[in-house]
Parts: sequence; C-alpha cells; structure tokens
Amino acid sequence: MSTIRTTCPYCGVGCGVTVEDGVPRGDRGHPSNFGRLCSKGAALKDALDLPDRLQHPTIDGRAASWDEALDRIAAEFTRIRTAHGPDAIGFYVSGQFLTEDYYVANKLMKGFVGAGNIDTNSRLCMSSTVAGHVRAFGEDVVPGCYEDLEEADLVVLVGSNMAWCHPVLYQRLMAAREKRGTQVITIDPRRTATADMADLHLPLAPGGDVMLFNGLLVHLVDAGKVDRDWVGEHVAGFDEAVAAARQTAGSVELVGAATDLDPTDVLRFYDSFARTERVMTLYSQGVNQAANGADKVNAILNCHLATARIGRAGMGPFSLTGQPNAMGGREVGGLANQLAAHMGFEPESVDRVGRFWNAPQVARTPGHKAVDLFEAAADGRLKAIWIAATNPAVSMPRADLVRDALRACPLVIVSDAWPTDTTALADIVLPAAGWAEKDGTVTNSERRISRQRRFRAPPGEARPDWWMFAEVGRRMGWREAFAFETPAAIFREHAALTAFENDGRRRLDLGALATLDDAAYDALDPVQWPCPKTGQGGSGPRLFSRGRFPTDDGRARMLPLAIRADTKLAGYPLILNTGRVRDQWHTMTRTGRIAHLMTHSPGPRLALHPRDAMLRGIVDGGLARVSSAQGHISLRVEIDAGLRQGQVFAPMHWTDQFASSGPTDRLVHALTDPVSGQPDLKGTPVQVSALSETWRGVLLRRRDGQLSLGDDRLWSKAPIAAGFRYELTGVAALQSLIDSEQTLRRLLHIDAAAELVSYADPKKAVFRYAGLVDGRLDACVFFAAPQATFPEADAACALLGQPLDAVKRLGLLAGLEAGPQASGNIVCACMSVGEARIRQAIRAHGLTSTAEIGALLGAGTQCGSCLPELKKMLALNVIETGVQA
Repeated sequence: MSTIRTTCPYCGVGCGVTVEDGVPRGDRGHPSNFGRLCSKGAALKDALDLPDRLQHPTIDGRAASWDEALDRIAAEFTRIRTAHGPDAIGFYVSGQFLTEDYYVANKLMKGFVGAGNIDTNSRLCMSSTVAGHVRAFGEDVVPGCYEDLEEADLVVLVGSNMAWCHPVLYQRLMAAREKRGTQVITIDPRRTATADMADLHLPLAPGGDVMLFNGLLVHLVDAGKVDRDWVGEHVAGFDEAVAAARQTAGSVELVGAATDLDPTDVLRFYDSFARTERVMTLYSQGVNQAANGADKVNAILNCHLATARIGRAGMGPFSLTGQPNAMGGREVGGLANQLAAHMGFEPESVDRVGRFWNAPQVARTPGHKAVDLFEAAADGRLKAIWIAATNPAVSMPRADLVRDALRACPLVIVSDAWPTDTTALADIVLPAAGWAEKDGTVTNSERRISRQRRFRAPPGEARPDWWMFAEVGRRMGWREAFAFETPAAIFREHAALTAFENDGRRRLDLGALATLDDAAYDALDPVQWPCPKTGQGGSGPRLFSRGRFPTDDGRARMLPLAIRADTKLAGYPLILNTGRVRDQWHTMTRTGRIAHLMTHSPGPRLALHPRDAMLRGIVDGGLARVSSAQGHISLRVEIDAGLRQGQVFAPMHWTDQFASSGPTDRLVHALTDPVSGQPDLKGTPVQVSALSETWRGVLLRRRDGQLSLGDDRLWSKAPIAAGFRYELTGVAALQSLIDSEQTLRRLLHIDAAAELVSYADPKKAVFRYAGLVDGRLDACVFFAAPQATFPEADAACALLGQPLDAVKRLGLLAGLEAGPQASGNIVCACMSVGEARIRQAIRAHGLTSTAEIGALLGAGTQCGSCLPELKKMLALNVIETGVQA
C-alpha cells in the first residue's frame, strides 16, 4: 500500500498529511503536527468529491477550449499593455497558492508585464507583520520555531483565538503547560475559547495594543530588565523608542485608563513578563487587521529586542500565519510592495532581479495593494484583472464596491476550483486544480518548507495555476522565460533567485535546494530556512540570537511609536469586529459544503454584549439590523458576555450562497494601515437596531438552490446528510408566502407533478407543508411563531428522500417526532460528537474531566479545539447537579 505525504490546505500551521488508499490522515512524522489535525483537516476526506467543480474554461458564460481562453487573455493583455501601459493590468492571488504558482504569477506581472500590480489576500491577514518585520529586522523573518512553545515559561497570546484558529499548535502549548506549568496570558477584547483557558485575560479596548506594549517597555526599563550590552551591540533606536513610550504610557495607571483595563491586571502582566526569561509573544489577526497594525507589531518587537528575548529557546515574538502558504507568497514577492525573494524596489534589487530574469522591463515601483487595486478597477485605471484562488466579492472590505468594480472592469478573469461569488462576475473562468491535484511546496509559520503532493487527477480540464500563468506568458511572446514543464523546475529557479548575489545579506537563502533534481524535489522532506550548508551561519531553527540582522549595519531597529486617536463616526456608536469561527474556512467554498462542519455554527450570528442588547431591546436569538456607512445586513443575535460593551462580533465566512445576509465584509470600511496597507477588519463603526420577528421556519430540501424570498424574509443554509436545511425567519406577515401554491412549490423546489400536502393550525400559527415525488419526501417546510423550536424538523431530516407510508406522513404533518432525535450542535467536529450525547454521558457516567469524556466518546482527543466547550459543559453539570469534579 503506497503512502503519499502532503500538507493540509487550511491554516498556516502547515500540518503534514499522509494519504493511504486515497484517504488523508495526520502525518505522525511531520514536525509541525505529529499526526494531529484540526476539525477542518480531519474532514479533508469529505472535501475530495464535493459537487459543482469547475471543469472547463468558459468565456462569457459559454464553453471554450483552453487554447481559445488563453489566446484571448494573452491578446487582451498585449492590447491593453500597448494602449494603456502595464499598470492597467492587475493580478489578485491567494495564500491558497503553492509557492510555484505564486512564483510564476509574480514573474509574469512584475518581470514581464512590467507592473507591480500583483497583490494577494494575504494583504488582509499578514501584511502588517511583514511591515513590522522589515522595519525592525530589515527583512520579513519570523525568528523562532514551534519547539519554543514546549520550552517557554510564559506565553502571551495577542489578538489570537489560537484554540479555534490554530488548534494543533494550541494543543502543543496546552501539553507543554500540563508538563511544565507554562503560564498563559491572553490579550484580546473578546473572551474567546483561548481566553477561557488562560491564567490571565486582558480584555483591552480595541486598538489599545500599542499603548499596552509601550507601557510594558517602560516597565522593563524601570525594572532593570533591559539587556544593555546586547542592545548596545545589536539594536538601534532604543533611546528614541523608550522616550516615546514613556511620553505616551509612563505609568500603569495611565495605561489602564487608556486601555480600559484594571491597573492591577496590567501590572500583573508586566511583572510576569519582566521576571520570566523565557517569554514567547504570539500574535495574529487581532494585531494585524488594524489601522495601526504595523505599529502593534513593532510595539511587541520593541519589548523583545530591548530584553534580548529573541532567537533563543522558548522566547521571541512569533507571528501566527493565517493561510497555508502566506509565508511562501511573501518569499516570492506575492505582495505588491515586494519584488521577489525578500527584495524590494530599491534600484539595486530591481537591477538584480531584472538581470536574473533577463527582464529589461521589470517593474521599478510597487503596485496597487488590495484595497487600492479594486478601487483602480472601479474608477477605470485598471482595464483587466486576473483573480486566482480567492473570493474578493465576499472577503474584501466594502464587498459591494468590489462587486461593482468587477462589473465595471472591461476584462475580469477568475481561476478557481469551484463556482464562487467572484466567478459569477467574471468574463473568463478557468478551472483550477484543487489541493489534492497539485504538486508544489508551501512554507508554514515557522519558515518550514513542505511538499504538497498530488494524489488525485484533476477533474475534466482543470489545470494547476502555475501552468495557466506560464501559458499566458508564452503566448505573450516570452516563451523562454516561461518554459517551465514541472513544479520542480519552478522551485529550482525560485531557490536560485534567493541565493543570487545574496552574500549573506538576506536570511532567505534556499541556494542549497537550487540544484535538486526532479527525484530529489519529489522526495524533499520538510526543511526550515535558512537551509543548511549555505555558508550563511544561523541555519538552525532560530535566528538572531547573536544579532546579525539583515540591515545595513547589522543592527535591529526599535521604533518610537505614537498613540493614534480612535476613529469615531457620528451615528455609529458600536465597533464591529469580524473574524473566524471554529469549523469554517474563508468563504466556505469547501467547509460550507461538509455537513458536520456546519453543525457547530449552522448560520451567521451577531454576538452582542448583554447590556448593548438590553439597551436596544434585543433578546438572545432575536433579530438585528447592523448598519455601517458602507451598507447593512440582518442577522440573528447571540448574547455574549465575553464581548466588551460597545463591541459586536460577526463571522466573516457566510456568503450569498449560504445566507440572505451575504458577506459581513459589505459592512467593513476601507480604512487601512498607512504602512502595511492592511485593512482594518476589526474596527468598523456600526449601529445595531432590533428587528421585529413575525414568524420562524425550517425548510428541508433534497436539492440545492438559492432562495429569493425578498428583503422581509431571511434565511441561512447548511448541508445535511440527505440535502439541505434552511433556517427561515420573517419580519413581515407569513400569509403572502403560504397563500400561493406556486410560491410554496418554488420554496420547496418541486414541480407541478409533485404531490403537495399540508397541515395548518392558524390559531397556533403552525403550518406544515411537504412535497412528495414518487411517494418519497423531497422537501418539507415548518412555520411557527417567533422563538419556536422545531423538533419535528430535526426528526424529518432522517425522512428526507425516504418513502412515506400513511403513518409517517401523518406523523410528519402532525409534528410528531417520528425520526431519531437530533444530537444538538456538534461540539467535537473531529469525532462528530454532539452536545446532547456529551451531556447525557456526563450525567449517566458521572464524568468529571475532559479526559474521561475523551476516553468514553472520543471528543477532545484529536485537535482539541472543543476542549474549552467540554470544560464549560462539565462546569455547568456541577452547577445543575451539585456533583463536584
């Protein structure tokens, strides 16, 4: 039995995966995960045969051959470049790309089209870290490695719900904590599952990170914790940084007032950091996705540089990357303000890259960053845009403006594996090979390069992304520059470029891998850079322990950081924070189609603080309208005491395909960090008002299909075993929906030949309808008053697609719970264990620990992201029964 080793296509942890007989499992030999996978990774087998794959190129909605599509793109690019200049063409790509995809796309745009206009959705998640690294270190380098989690004595998590977003790493941290008593402090405006497991949670006011870490720097100086010798030899800007910090955050009381934190808790954090040598500070989107994200990063780096807590075992700043190859994209120049191989647009780098590529017209200036790129498409500066492996019609700020921009742009090309909100707006759609069908490499958060290996053939005519870009380059006349035949050839060129005229000036040096033949490339084991045998020194897992920063003088830079005033907008008193939920990924192209991944969070919810809800007359489970200066959506509300008052939270995943509200990012403003260009996805001013719900319903259908119910009727969709389940709600009278048989048939997605049966009790406001095709239940819908629950709908899920005899038909219409009972929301997605089953087991067997739950049910034994919920259920059982753990 052959085993193929590859990597998971989700977050930046870079988990290894083995595939045996076509079934993906965690790779026990991979140094990132040692066999563990999160709930999404554990469901990879369920994502292999999802429906609706794009299999053939189309032009203006009609089928086309690859030759016709590629010739059309090449001809249009050539015409536009001649008539309007290279800046009239843009690419928007993705951290879902493999490094080889990224390399060819970047080479085509910057090297030969001759513009800097290639940017990536990593701009939305990691570009503030890139800017912070470059300002402090001289290069975008993460100093540490995952092993530091096992060796740290204090781990500070800033703006990271690690338990949900990087659960495999979180379990490594929790295991280390169990073994060595590692202290964990979380800094986050929300009390998340991660904060629930911490020793101290600092729920600081949004945007208060710079103030908090400026205060920490002052405290470290005053406590005598600065390593003066190390700073004197290896750091520049220390005095200026400390002076600025002292001016803005000179006392714990001042910091507490500015961040809305208890000064006692602030001092506890400061003292813990000061007295602990082995400190890791891990940060993610709560730091990056802000209008001052780069300053937040540098505020953290300042504290580690001042104390020499960098590049040694168990200590250092560590950026938790969002996407599987966000790091690889940064290495090859996937951001518009980079050139290639960690080189920028300074003249000597432009000359060097141009000579290496033999590209005399190489771009000499940065291109449009993501927000600017779509603004350029909207106002006519961009005449053509190629979007690959991402869905900006959902994920970009001001999503409605992005959609308008794509409608206005003369030529829109989208390459993807599935139909998305963005492919619907494209002139040319190209079918891309998916995760299981591509060969190449990815780089994870600790600079570890791993091979992604193909183990399935692409469906239809789907092709790798690198091949598409190379073909266009050839057809535009640059055949020799894009004569790649294999991913191995691309990787060799990329590795050679990192070493070209490097001389130790850049830490990214893959020269040792530039001579790999195809067989060695195929067999490549996971490897961290800088790679061994490069002669650079510092080729181990950690960098900068002895300085040697890639700056002109070899010294790192500490930055003086000012405090920026909050952005206020009259009429919008609340702040919208957007982010991820546990079992979903980006715009749900894959995860939204997997039934058990939709059960933990079956629909979009607006989380609201209890007092904010009370002031607006909103109840838990009620409806609310959320408005910003950019647009509005309506969502069901979830009261969450873990939020700060004045802040609301909504997930970023749901799209027009899954909910009537559409993308949350249609609300998000376009404010960006002036240094990094990263959008402020955590700080949009909004207002929230109650919506009066008049009825509620559940629709079950065997077949998929969009609902067009009007603005007064809201819905969200989730797949189930035999079809799809829709949550319905109305803010206008139900009567117009049920009075027309034609409307009901359209809702049930049945034709005139199907049998329509009904039950009505107007006094109780209960109405039930079912559509039967050849005696089998094809669809059913249940309506009731607001706040109703639908146990009969849960039971009907088991009947969908089944023949109904007279007894089952009567039971369905009478609302009897004729089928097996639902297990409640899935708590452990890895093992498909539901809430009801866990609660029953806790009581029936007297379980008092998560280990006992795991031994009996398996819950919590895989990625561990459900452990915080399991602990809450155990605590609730103690309250309800009085049985102490």
